[in-house]
Amino acid sequence: MTPARLPRWILVLAAVGGLFVVLPLVAMALRVDWVHFVPLVTSESARAALLLSLRTSISATMLCVVFGVPMALVLARTSFRGQRILRSLVLLPLVLPPVVGGIALLYTFGRRGLLGGTLEALGVDIAFSTTAVVLSQAFVALPFLVLSLEGALRTVGTRYEAVGATLGATRWTVLRRITLPLVLPALISGAVLSFARALGEFGATLTFAGSLQGTTRTLPLEIYLQRETDPDAAVALSLILVVVAIAVVGAAHRVRPLGSLAPARPVAPALRRAVDTH
Repeated sequence: MTPARLPRWILVLAAVGGLFVVLPLVAMALRVDWVHFVPLVTSESARAALLLSLRTSISATMLCVVFGVPMALVLARTSFRGQRILRSLVLLPLVLPPVVGGIALLYTFGRRGLLGGTLEALGVDIAFSTTAVVLSQAFVALPFLVLSLEGALRTVGTRYEAVGATLGATRWTVLRRITLPLVLPALISGAVLSFARALGEFGATLTFAGSLQGTTRTLPLEIYLQRETDPDAAVALSLILVVVAIAVVGAAHRVRPLGSLAPARPVAPALRRAVDTH
């Protein structure tokens, strides 16, 4: 493919923007104490924080998929009064400072929160627990999946679903055999990006879950604390987080380039299976 001809000033600005992103990462890598790198990133507190971050981020991503897929379907496939307001509220965590989200969660699920008293009466204490970490991460990561999947659903349209329904397939069969396979790349990419966002969550987690080693102290919180006492450890752990994030985002792009909405499998066989199943 012949590269597009662009004005030189576009290329210059693109190069400056790339340097703006890459240079800080290079500077951080140059600051790492490579002689003591392994002991710094394998200390007990570092390992506990990393394992907790991975475990809670996976749980938060599962929550995003369970609730985000239906939300995206409702926003993309239905029309009702107040839909724009609902979409704005769903995407609000994208623009809110994470600490504000943490405060909102605290006054919802905390002991003196909207639901906290009822939950406490049932013997459920969420605030400042590992569950609070998962909820904080899911709160800030959910819009990434909803936004990605809703855009994909609107792009592919409803023509294949209409054909399936015309051929006699039920709504559930159309959803399972046609709709979801069509947007599977966007769903996977959205889930991976939600995982990456959950992995890097800091403000909401600190506000709602606190910083208890082994319970709520995720890797970003560990980096923040180490920055005050051991800058070398903070830089080393930051590099680990950057590497993990790059690997996750790279995996999202390898599934299929973000924005590519070609069907994950041929549509005609999916329609035939939908009718046969029905």
